[in-house]
Amino acid sequence: MDEAFRNPNPMMPAIWAGHARQRAHEPAVLCEGGVLRWGELGARMAQVGNGLRALGLQSGDRVGLLMANDLAYVEALLGVMAAGLVAVPLNPGVADAALDAMLEDAAVSALFATQEHASRLTAAAAIRPGARLCAEGAGPEGWTAYEPWRDAQDATLGLCEVEASACCNIIYSSGTTGTPKGIAHTHGQRLAWTRDLASALRYRGGCRTLVITGLHSNITWAGMLPTLLQGGRLVVQRGFDAHDVPALVQAHGITNFSAAPVQFQRILEAGGLDQAETGSIVGLMCCGSPLPEAVKRAWIARFPHGFIELYGSTEGVITTLEPEAAEGRMRSVGRGLPGSETVILDDADRPVAAGEAGEVAQRTPWMMAGYWNRPEATREAMWRDGEGRPWLRTGDIGRLDADGFLYVVDRKKDMILSGGQNVYPADIEAVLADHPAVAECAVIGAPDPKWGETPVALVVARAGAACEAEALKAWVNGRVGKFQRVSAVRLVDALPRNAAGKVLKRELRDALAAEAAG
Repeated sequence: MDEAFRNPNPMMPAIWAGHARQRAHEPAVLCEGGVLRWGELGARMAQVGNGLRALGLQSGDRVGLLMANDLAYVEALLGVMAAGLVAVPLNPGVADAALDAMLEDAAVSALFATQEHASRLTAAAAIRPGARLCAEGAGPEGWTAYEPWRDAQDATLGLCEVEASACCNIIYSSGTTGTPKGIAHTHGQRLAWTRDLASALRYRGGCRTLVITGLHSNITWAGMLPTLLQGGRLVVQRGFDAHDVPALVQAHGITNFSAAPVQFQRILEAGGLDQAETGSIVGLMCCGSPLPEAVKRAWIARFPHGFIELYGSTEGVITTLEPEAAEGRMRSVGRGLPGSETVILDDADRPVAAGEAGEVAQRTPWMMAGYWNRPEATREAMWRDGEGRPWLRTGDIGRLDADGFLYVVDRKKDMILSGGQNVYPADIEAVLADHPAVAECAVIGAPDPKWGETPVALVVARAGAACEAEALKAWVNGRVGKFQRVSAVRLVDALPRNAAGKVLKRELRDALAAEAAG
């Protein structure tokens, strides 16, 4: 059979391989470590994939990535996927115990880490000999230096054919104790997600995308994957500095970037961007937490045809508010992308009419395959309609107007959105409960001008125990991830509960909000 007709519906690895052949001399990734052209990226992608296969990994095996933003991260990630293996990107900001729990849950067969993170890990007994690969240094004992290992591998780039139904990635939600949930996507789901985002977020051929968020984050993937799909260029930064963004946009002719609301707010405070000075911008995407209306208005005023707010979840929910539709709807998070459907459910799981509030659920072509190793959690996350079709629950309370625009009015879940990161109160509460002076505790989100929300702990001390708020704050913050640290600990006599004994966190949030307003 003619090779041109072997794979009429190629997945992303085959598309990347095509760019490596057709755009060999065009820049693909730039960062502090240098530049990779598409031909070089294709060769390194092949070396990683062939090297992992040579270590005995087979299709479907999981590979962890705990790395700083750099060339090595991009080439390792693409190499894992091209080899038909499952990428498991890990958030460096979580506590060591959470990292170990994720690695154990995914049963990774190989692990890439930058030197600063390699020594943090003690778990992952399933890792094959020689498959602990340390970038930017030799690493601790038992680790293999990544760069020499990569350079010794076969650089022959094959067709990179993977099945649409094969697992592509597992992205973990959050956690400091216990086992966080891994969100699994197939290659077909990821390709559909990437194509639709490329259209919605205005990624075009030749796009140049600034990466200012961690490469482990689904927010970053929402810009990275459309750029790679289009054969564009990634300009990857190690970290985020609001003052650097305008100069980077101008120096590299940036057309697109994605960021969390707090980052867009900081860019404004640092002087902002202006369309007249940065005429290359085509699409800016904000997501990760609620966007304050004043910040939204300021960015739309600067980029009236380029600033897009995205509401959604890694599990597979997406709505977008385009700037052309924002006037008169500034509090809306937009409409679902073409091919998706949105419904509002009452407490009895019945769809409600336009204008009525209820839980937001959505059906999309890119819904997750499920939570890894969590069939019960997957079932709980789904609502099935009268035809038996699955819809993804969001846990958010919202309403649809007559034109199909979604307004999120509250959160059914207790999740805290801090600086674009999902923070789960139960994780912090589990740590607090281990303190000998703590009898009861509840963690809620408090409004914060810098982060959007920050965790605050309400603690009932054990009778007769010496319990000092600042000391307890320091104790818990030393045991959770950086983005999970509480901004305050408050000692209270009791926690409000309903008749079933459940803590009424809404009352706690309302009291905190009233105190801040008063």
